[in-house]
Amino acid sequence: MALSLLNTRGCEIDQQRFTWRELVQKPISKLDDDAFTRVRIILMNGVENEALRFGHMAARFNAELRLPLARVRRAEQHQATMINWLLGADHSPLETTIGYEQVAIELTASVAQHEPDPYLAQVYRFGLLEDFDHMYRYAALLDRLEGKDANNILQSYTDILPGRPTAVEHRAPEDDLRRHYDAGRAQFLTKLHAITLVAAEYQTHDYYMNIGPLFSDPMARQLYAEIASIEEQHVTQYSSLLDPSESWLEQWVLHEANEVYNYHNCLEQETNTQVKAIWERFLDYELGHFNLACEMLEKYEKRDPAEIVTSDLPQPIEFKSHREFVRQTLLAEANLRANGTEIVNQANEGMSSVAYRNHMNSEGSPSEQVAAGYIWRPGTELNRKIAVTH
Repeated sequence: MALSLLNTRGCEIDQQRFTWRELVQKPISKLDDDAFTRVRIILMNGVENEALRFGHMAARFNAELRLPLARVRRAEQHQATMINWLLGADHSPLETTIGYEQVAIELTASVAQHEPDPYLAQVYRFGLLEDFDHMYRYAALLDRLEGKDANNILQSYTDILPGRPTAVEHRAPEDDLRRHYDAGRAQFLTKLHAITLVAAEYQTHDYYMNIGPLFSDPMARQLYAEIASIEEQHVTQYSSLLDPSESWLEQWVLHEANEVYNYHNCLEQETNTQVKAIWERFLDYELGHFNLACEMLEKYEKRDPAEIVTSDLPQPIEFKSHREFVRQTLLAEANLRANGTEIVNQANEGMSSVAYRNHMNSEGSPSEQVAAGYIWRPGTELNRKIAVTH
């Protein structure tokens, strides 16, 4: 479906209404629905939460934007609710964690392959291998605590293998910052990619910070603490890709355009008809939000939105398995590290990161301990025990 970003009005903000009953719809099935339906749900919840977060920060510094931002945030609060509540109670918190990591892997793999800026593409591949390893560590924990095979969630789309070991991902803050794109020269797609990855990683960080303390198992509590720290590093990394010279209004226009872009991608690839209808509805809503942001840009900065966005939406994110790309990246780049803003060979890693990591791991590494001796095999730990006893 072709969509002209600059020539489609969308639903007016005053018409974006909800009832409590429609906010809480029938949840998806963790086994019967395609795994990429869950991927899209988790991603779009993250994108909505990023919009809410940005809207609150922008309102703090722009008195004249407080009312229009508040009106948009109210709709986006309810959009986020309807989306997030699509995850059913048949998912344990740890199974949802596996879903979050599948989002990080397949989303980042798609973005890395289509990113037009070579430096940013390398940054995305760098982060990809770290999330890939997180999947492996959580899969080991799922096997240990619940006797479940993570592939029941992944549905064979995503490998369960070690990546760049989580224990070596810990870096000093100065080695997590990256060079930002140039707002005047960067392609529209580059800006959308950066905002999308910030949204996804920020949501993952917040989820782990909230879920981790709810486990009684000491190893689970430590593992969530360790990986939540890496997720904060990822938020730092991807946030630093945004050009700080962009105004609040320019960033607002980009955030709304990013929501349109992502809802359009989801709508075009969704297989669940109920969820597809939600993507279609919210695409219409976000076009309304985008046009409101453009009006504010024109009113207060006297700028044409066409200076910031293109009317045609760029290359979509591909919701599919990127197994071969991930495997090739793993073979070629697992030993890369960071030194300042640069991705470097292991021998050239920043010494401050080495010192920081050595201290953090000085009393043991939860991610190493939880996966000690773990090799993923089809089936669950319980099934293997039963097989042994017979």
